[in-house]
Formats: sequence, structure tokens, C-alpha cells
Amino acid sequence: MNTLVFDIETIPDVALGRRLHGVDDVDDDSVAKIMFFKQRQARQTDFLPLPQHRIVAISAVLRSRDDLHIFTLGDIDATEKEIVQRFYDGLERYSPELVSWNGSGFDLPVLHYRSLLHGVKAERYWELGDSDREFRYNNYLSRFHWRHLDLMDVLAGFQFGGRSSLEQVATLLGFPGKLGMSGDQVWGRYQSGDLKAIRDYCETDALNTYLIYLRFQLVRGILDDVRYQAELERLETKLREAGSPHLDEFLAAWRSVRDVE
Repeated sequence: MNTLVFDIETIPDVALGRRLHGVDDVDDDSVAKIMFFKQRQARQTDFLPLPQHRIVAISAVLRSRDDLHIFTLGDIDATEKEIVQRFYDGLERYSPELVSWNGSGFDLPVLHYRSLLHGVKAERYWELGDSDREFRYNNYLSRFHWRHLDLMDVLAGFQFGGRSSLEQVATLLGFPGKLGMSGDQVWGRYQSGDLKAIRDYCETDALNTYLIYLRFQLVRGILDDVRYQAELERLETKLREAGSPHLDEFLAAWRSVRDVE
């Protein structure tokens, strides 16, 4: 089975914010500030409700039978609808195993809301066994099925108190973790027009998740030591050959930790 490790990056949906708060006559930055302020008043956090997030990047590591790919969906000027459509089209075509970090709690619900907004069809994703009996016992939606593996949820034993951040677990395992950017900086980077930096950052989050996934497959016994090392070497080769500055930085950070060890 193909394995698709994915991550999304979002910004405030200021168009929705204008409608929710009746502020048609102010700029995007001011609308976002109002949205954050209202959320702090209601929940003592700046983290917006999931329907108020707009997707600006979906990045992935795809391990197919014969190759490994690192990519971000759509061109840099692709619309949100195009990005979301590409994500679900990939599931429709390949039915991969999905792997995420907090995908059940954030990435997938946001994708649900945005697909509703744009009318994106995703029959394979929503399959529960009516058309394909295999999906009755292993589908993308059930928390305890493995067609979508939310590593954060599984490693926490499905307990809220056991959850950890991607950054902490990646660092624990000697992987690069965050490299000069974090999720709370995405809106600022977007406002400054630096969508490429957001896409690059999203790819490194997907890479950290992929490395954790490989280690998890090792401890599960799905990979033995030889195959695990072969998968790491395959990834290192792919990063080295990519010729992308952010992937070079990721590889250098990964090597530096291994050299210390």
C-alpha cells in the first residue's frame, strides 16, 4: 500500500471573519486581530475554531512501492479549492494509508470544512463500506482503524494527557524538528507575501512526521533493522538529490544530530 504522510498550514479565514463579526470596512490584518481577540475572550486562546481556518499549503511525503516523493500540492498560486481537490483526488486514485501528526484533531476536520465550502467531492475518503467492503473494517474516519494513522493520538494511547507536540517528539528521537519557523508565524509570513517559506516549512513538518512514522514501524515490527536503515538511506538520498535549500537545511540538521550521537 502507498503511504502518504501529510501536513497542512492555515491562516485565518478573514472573509468568514468579516461576516461573523460584521466588519466589512477594515483590512485583513485588522479582521484577523478581531478574530483572535474574540477567541481569547471566549476561550483564553488565540487558536481559532477549526471552521475559521483557511488552508494555504498541504505538503506530503509519499512512499510508493518503488519510490519516495516530497512535495507540496499545487502551484504556489493555486487556490484553496484546487489544493483541497488535489488532496482528495490523490486519495481517490491511490487509496493510500494516511499518516499525520494530530490529523484527527486538526488537519482532517479543517479539510472537511473546506471541502464543504468549496463543494469538493471525496467519495473514497468518506467510504465506510457501502461500496467497498474493505472500508467497513478499515477506513479513513474511524479513530481506531489504521487507514489513517494519527501518530500523536496513537502514541498517546488515545489519551489527551499523553499527547505531545511534533517538535518535542522529533527532538526526542534526534530528528531536526522546527527549523526557524513555527505554526504561529504562518499568518505573518503570509501577510508579507512569503508563501514559499510556508510551503517549505510545511514540507519539513511532513518530513519530521515521516521520520517518526518510520521509527514507529520499526518498534511495531513492520520494519526490521535492515529495512529501517534502508528507508532512512533512501530518504537521505532523496533530500540530497532534491537541490532545495530548505531540504538541504533539513538534511544538515539531521546529520548534525546523528554525528553527535
